Amino acid sequence: QVQLVESGGGSVQAGGSLRLSCAASGSIYSIDFMGWYRQAPGNQRELVAGVTDGGATNYADSVKGRFTISRDSTKHTVYLQMNSLKPEDTAIYYCNAVIKNFAVGPGYNYWGQGTQVTVSS
Repeated sequence: QVQLVESGGGSVQAGGSLRLSCAASGSIYSIDFMGWYRQAPGNQRELVAGVTDGGATNYADSVKGRFTISRDSTKHTVYLQMNSLKPEDTAIYYCNAVIKNFAVGPGYNYWGQGTQVTVSS
Protein backbone atom coordinates (compact mmCIF):
# COMPACT_ATOMS: atom_id res chain seq x y z
CA GLN A 1 0.00 0.00 0.00
CA VAL A 2 0.90 3.66 0.07
CA GLN A 3 1.58 6.02 2.94
CA LEU A 4 1.64 9.81 2.89
CA VAL A 5 3.58 11.31 5.78
CA GLU A 6 3.23 15.02 6.43
CA SER A 7 5.41 17.34 8.46
CA GLY A 8 5.95 21.02 9.05
CA GLY A 9 2.73 22.24 10.64
CA GLY A 10 2.68 24.39 13.72
CA SER A 11 1.75 27.75 15.17
CA VAL A 12 2.86 31.09 13.81
CA GLN A 13 1.86 34.72 14.07
CA ALA A 14 0.15 36.52 11.23
CA GLY A 15 2.62 37.48 8.55
CA GLY A 16 4.85 34.53 9.31
CA SER A 17 5.80 31.53 7.21
CA LEU A 18 5.62 27.75 7.39
CA ARG A 19 6.70 25.00 5.04
CA LEU A 20 4.77 21.75 4.81
CA SER A 21 6.24 18.55 3.43
CA CYS A 22 4.56 15.33 2.37
CA ALA A 23 6.46 12.20 1.39
CA ALA A 24 4.82 9.24 -0.32
CA SER A 25 6.13 5.73 0.15
CA GLY A 26 5.08 2.17 -0.60
CA SER A 27 3.78 0.61 -3.76
CA ILE A 28 4.31 3.48 -6.22
CA TYR A 29 4.60 3.14 -9.98
CA SER A 30 3.80 6.76 -10.76
CA ILE A 31 2.25 9.79 -9.11
CA ASP A 32 -0.16 11.69 -11.31
CA PHE A 33 -1.01 14.46 -8.87
CA MET A 34 0.06 15.75 -5.47
CA GLY A 35 -1.63 18.50 -3.58
CA TRP A 36 -2.71 20.06 -0.33
CA TYR A 37 -6.22 20.47 0.99
CA ARG A 38 -7.31 22.14 4.19
CA GLN A 39 -10.29 21.97 6.47
CA ALA A 40 -11.19 24.49 9.12
CA PRO A 41 -13.79 23.74 11.83
CA GLY A 42 -17.27 23.92 10.38
CA ASN A 43 -15.99 24.19 6.81
CA GLN A 44 -15.69 21.75 3.96
CA ARG A 45 -12.32 20.47 2.90
CA GLU A 46 -10.95 22.67 0.11
CA LEU A 47 -8.11 22.42 -2.34
CA VAL A 48 -5.30 24.80 -1.47
CA ALA A 49 -2.77 23.94 -4.16
CA GLY A 50 -1.91 21.08 -6.48
CA VAL A 51 0.79 20.02 -8.93
CA THR A 52 0.56 17.42 -11.70
CA ASP A 53 3.26 15.02 -12.83
CA GLY A 54 3.85 17.41 -15.72
CA GLY A 55 4.50 20.29 -13.37
CA ALA A 56 1.26 22.21 -13.86
CA THR A 57 0.13 23.96 -10.70
CA ASN A 58 -3.12 25.42 -9.47
CA TYR A 59 -3.99 27.42 -6.40
CA ALA A 60 -7.04 28.53 -4.50
CA ASP A 61 -7.67 32.22 -5.10
CA SER A 62 -7.27 32.90 -1.38
CA VAL A 63 -3.63 31.77 -1.38
CA LYS A 64 -2.38 32.97 -4.76
CA GLY A 65 0.75 35.05 -4.40
CA ARG A 66 1.36 33.80 -0.84
CA PHE A 67 1.70 30.01 -1.16
CA THR A 68 3.96 28.06 -3.47
CA ILE A 69 3.68 24.35 -4.18
CA SER A 70 6.63 22.37 -5.45
CA ARG A 71 7.42 18.74 -6.02
CA ASP A 72 10.51 16.53 -5.95
CA SER A 73 9.56 13.58 -8.11
CA THR A 74 12.73 11.66 -7.26
CA LYS A 75 11.71 11.67 -3.60
CA HIS A 76 7.95 11.35 -4.15
CA THR A 77 7.64 14.50 -2.05
CA VAL A 78 5.53 17.63 -2.31
CA TYR A 79 6.12 20.88 -0.46
CA LEU A 80 3.92 23.84 0.36
CA GLN A 81 5.70 27.07 1.20
CA MET A 82 3.26 29.34 2.99
CA ASN A 83 4.19 33.00 3.37
CA SER A 84 2.29 36.01 4.68
CA LEU A 85 0.07 33.72 6.69
CA LYS A 86 -3.27 35.02 7.88
CA PRO A 87 -5.53 33.87 10.74
CA GLU A 88 -7.99 32.59 8.15
CA ASP A 89 -5.34 30.12 6.96
CA THR A 90 -5.79 28.26 10.25
CA ALA A 91 -6.89 24.70 9.47
CA ILE A 92 -5.83 21.10 9.31
CA TYR A 93 -3.83 20.64 6.13
CA TYR A 94 -4.05 17.30 4.34
CA CYS A 95 -1.70 15.95 1.73
CA ASN A 96 -3.38 14.25 -1.23
CA ALA A 97 -1.93 12.18 -4.04
CA VAL A 98 -3.25 10.23 -7.01
CA ILE A 99 -0.95 7.26 -7.36
CA LYS A 100 -0.72 4.35 -9.74
CA ASN A 101 0.50 1.25 -7.94
CA PHE A 102 1.27 -0.63 -11.17
CA ALA A 103 2.00 0.17 -14.79
CA VAL A 104 -1.45 -1.08 -15.77
CA GLY A 105 -4.55 0.07 -13.98
CA PRO A 106 -6.05 3.25 -12.56
CA GLY A 107 -4.63 5.71 -10.13
CA TYR A 108 -5.97 5.76 -6.59
CA ASN A 109 -6.58 8.63 -4.22
CA TYR A 110 -4.52 8.67 -1.04
CA TRP A 111 -4.60 11.02 1.96
CA GLY A 112 -2.19 11.95 4.69
CA GLN A 113 -3.19 12.09 8.35
CA GLY A 114 -3.31 15.88 8.42
CA THR A 115 -1.17 18.51 10.10
CA GLN A 116 -2.45 21.46 12.10
CA VAL A 117 -1.59 24.99 11.03
CA THR A 118 -2.56 27.75 13.45
CA VAL A 119 -2.06 31.43 12.65
CA SER A 120 -2.62 33.92 15.44
CA SER A 121 -3.36 37.60 14.98
